[in-house]
Amino acid sequence: MIGLRDENDSFSPDADDAPPAPPPTRAPELAAKLFGEGGILHRALGLEYRPQQARMASAVADAVVHDTPLVFEAGTGVGKSLAYLLPGIIHAFDHKRQLIVSTHTIALQEQLDQKDIPLCRRVFKADPATAPYAEFKSAVLVGKGNYLCTTRLATALRDKNELFATPEHAELQRIATWAETTQTGLRHELTPAPSPDVWELVNADSSACGRKYCDAERCHYQRARTRIRSAHLIIVNHSLLFALIAAGGATSNGSADKGVLFPDDLVVLDEAHTVPEVATDYFGLRLSSYGIERMLRHLYNPKTRRGLLQKLGDPVERQLVSDALEASHQFFAALQETHLAQRSIVRIREENCAESWLDGPLLALQKAVRLRADKFDEGREREELLEQVQKLRSAQLGVQRFLALEKPEDNVYWLERTGRRQTVVALRSAPIDIAPHLRQALLDRQTSVVFTSATLAVADDLKPFLTRIGGPRVRAEVQHSPFDYARNMRVFLATDVPLPTRDEARLALDVLADHIDFCTRRTTGGTLVLFTSYADMQRVAELVEPTYRGAHRPFFLQGPGANRTELARQLREAGNGVLFGTESFWTGIDVPGDALSQVILTRLPFQVPTHPVLEARTEHIEARGGSPFNELTLPEALMTFRQGIGRLIRSQRDRGVITILDSRIVQKPYGRQFLACLPQPRHVRFNRVNRAEVFQPFI
Repeated sequence: MIGLRDENDSFSPDADDAPPAPPPTRAPELAAKLFGEGGILHRALGLEYRPQQARMASAVADAVVHDTPLVFEAGTGVGKSLAYLLPGIIHAFDHKRQLIVSTHTIALQEQLDQKDIPLCRRVFKADPATAPYAEFKSAVLVGKGNYLCTTRLATALRDKNELFATPEHAELQRIATWAETTQTGLRHELTPAPSPDVWELVNADSSACGRKYCDAERCHYQRARTRIRSAHLIIVNHSLLFALIAAGGATSNGSADKGVLFPDDLVVLDEAHTVPEVATDYFGLRLSSYGIERMLRHLYNPKTRRGLLQKLGDPVERQLVSDALEASHQFFAALQETHLAQRSIVRIREENCAESWLDGPLLALQKAVRLRADKFDEGREREELLEQVQKLRSAQLGVQRFLALEKPEDNVYWLERTGRRQTVVALRSAPIDIAPHLRQALLDRQTSVVFTSATLAVADDLKPFLTRIGGPRVRAEVQHSPFDYARNMRVFLATDVPLPTRDEARLALDVLADHIDFCTRRTTGGTLVLFTSYADMQRVAELVEPTYRGAHRPFFLQGPGANRTELARQLREAGNGVLFGTESFWTGIDVPGDALSQVILTRLPFQVPTHPVLEARTEHIEARGGSPFNELTLPEALMTFRQGIGRLIRSQRDRGVITILDSRIVQKPYGRQFLACLPQPRHVRFNRVNRAEVFQPFI
């Protein structure tokens, strides 16, 4: 299990200790002093007074004091990080509670830790009234499997002949050498990345890494746990947050009814527009051929004759592992052949889509490993074997649930091919409606949960988002960006790009390429071109890349092995580069200044409901007489559209051009809703005939 909890650990105080009456909190009072006009931020640090930021800080202070949820859209430039961090830290500090801040990506986690947290300390130190809060403790939370466990490493070195094939001994020694100097023991610091099979036997994600067996001074994970236990502020990302919630959250940490991750915590979800999508991924089933076979090979690998049961088991148990591996191969090969030969994702609508070859072998192996564990006294060997029993049982029950299509009225099931070579077969399920799950996991935990982002509303209406998170009556507010978009942004709409129909698809791409070539030549800074189709992006890139080469203009294209963060860095450094990106580039890219002076949207970002989850949600809305387009497709497209537009103006000094090349924005009735999302209401229409006259970007 991912997380920061051992079986006998608890982050809560002793049950027999009567909780003292909470001290009065200074969060509302100090939020006013910090963010008010002429306040600490303005007077001591010279930061600009922003009434929108002051309003948000006041709302957050009120929410944490009264343990109520809050949804707050804060437009770009409001300064939402400080607006939730400062009052949240003050209240956590005063009440000895933990403030959990979750954001969308690890990169944003690092930004909070390395940029925003030091700024918070500077702010607190700037005035005697807030100086004591500068001593708050913070920590970044990552999964157990990311940490090296020195106890497990010592065991692996001692038993390497039973656990590893000879070629893996060198990798084990490389990790041991790194262990002598690393300060954190985090896997991402080891370059190149460690072998997954070797790392699995030395990381902290095991019952063998616990306070009973590990020296808290030497074990990196135990040291991290100590920091987490004493921290007022804990930074996490959405994926890990929901993995931990799915694994029990505050309930597993000793709190039956209050708190999300830890007892009596407070939670802020930044980049909250991504929360429903991330949560959908974690409140379902995820089993893969790779994961099951890796779990079995951890017990025993017939090819190398190494593994846990080589050391602790006997030939009968090792043969049961071999039988289970063979059954796994047959089971997933049958799924591949019958369902995934032609398509990489296939929805499963009927029970028993394959023979249950895995059920018997996994059950037999569970029983054998449990009996083997019972032959050991209490200790690491017994606990590690029992942990494997639980993993085997989880896999067996997961396969059973998938084949039975458990609760099909509430869940959608599908198969997909994954992995670099598309050879891994995954069993997947997800809730059709995520709202009840979010309500139970976040809103019903009797604590403050703040949802914030620059884009939560549709035309200033937060009801669609509130419905998605299961909180239609949650307090909600919108504060717009303080940036002067009317002065610093120009908007151009192409009217002559053919609609993306099958008959005119090729012509539409040719016109797109022609407009993109023209628009990028008319700007002196960098350009981000956003696509909704990878195939369209590749075709247009083939048409325009020779032009950029001839002009000696840096050109960057999303593709396999092209990291989004790295491409954004290259665009920042290029100054006048052109970057083509698809879905993941519509959000989270931050390139301030002239390095990004134009954003081109090639299509309005409608999702075609071909993915099983979208398809099932469409059917669910239709079944109750609703409109899938108005309730699902259009709101999602408007949210993504706002995210794409938001890539352009990232600071008060930024200025630039938004160019939209989808003529549906001026031809279709719903186009008005997209136009209403533009922060600059004025726009100019153009086509290939008049574009040289009307297209006048900032020079």
